[in-house]
Amino acid sequence: MASLPRRLRWLSVAALLLAAANPATAQPAQVNTIADVFARLRSCWKPPEPSRVHPDIDITVIVSFNRAGEILGRPRVTYESEQADDNDRLLYRIAVMATLQRCVPMPFTEGMAGAVAGRPFAIRFHNRKPPPAEKRAWLIQKIL
Repeated sequence: MASLPRRLRWLSVAALLLAAANPATAQPAQVNTIADVFARLRSCWKPPEPSRVHPDIDITVIVSFNRAGEILGRPRVTYESEQADDNDRLLYRIAVMATLQRCVPMPFTEGMAGAVAGRPFAIRFHNRKPPPAEKRAWLIQKIL
């Protein structure tokens, strides 16, 4: 009978650890710099399926936030790659708007909220894959 309370303590500790590890319950990191804003937006970016769109498309959107981190007004597309057709434009606009919805409200710190409220951000989204790393066989040293 003495092991039952000990077992309950271990189960409660395990439950607390699982709850803390669950990203849905974790508090979002505070956004304190402009670099943090762009890093958070990059973490939310999910480009359209590569099989459905042209692989090298850029789109730039201007968006503003209020002090609470919500989108202020409507985001405005200011640039789209010239090689994009109508289907590419539509799919990229949908992906950008979904990204913005995933990222709001932006958890600004008090100082950052006052600094960015109402100010426009030009955010560039792209789907370019980095070029493959060049393999230079002549640079590999072999020990004989």
